[in-house]
Amino acid sequence: MLKNQWQLQDAKNKFSRLVEKAQHNGPQVVTKHGKDAVVVLSIDEYKKLIKPKKNLVKFFQSSPLATAELEIKRKKDSPRDIEL
Repeated sequence: MLKNQWQLQDAKNKFSRLVEKAQHNGPQVVTKHGKDAVVVLSIDEYKKLIKPKKNLVKFFQSSPLATAELEIKRKKDSPRDIEL
């Protein structure tokens, strides 16, 4: 068995140790019936995983529409009257 791989029963019995290993040694794989089932990873690793690859400005700059010509027109009409 790999050192980062745990059988489900061992993972349940030694959960604190599993969490500690995930925090210090990287992702830990838990198997169920001999097959990989889940991965336990530190919150830092999780945040890296879900972090957007680029910021919003770069996203829009890399859009195929970034060089598209937009013609934005605004009506010069007076605002409508409303009763309060």
